[in-house]
Amino acid sequence: MKLRPLADRVVIKSLEAEETTASGFILTGNAKEKPQMAEVIAVGPGGIVDGKEVTMNVSVGDKVITSKYAGTEVKVDGVEYMVVRQSDILAVVED
Repeated sequence: MKLRPLADRVVIKSLEAEETTASGFILTGNAKEKPQMAEVIAVGPGGIVDGKEVTMNVSVGDKVITSKYAGTEVKVDGVEYMVVRQSDILAVVED
């Protein structure tokens, strides 16, 4: 099954959270923060959204940082994804 986002939506997959702190402490599942860095899996076409023209500024494969509580979680074929609006993406991470 494949996800195809509509309008200004973007499908992302969270990147793994750090399991240890900088000082070497191992974090349990409850102590980890929700990861905010993700990889773009699919991008909607943009277009007119809420009466305004939206141009998509992210591409498949981009690493992005999202708002902490943004989007809708979905599970497809056992893999967890998040569907967010492009406006919930705060930055593109460049190497």
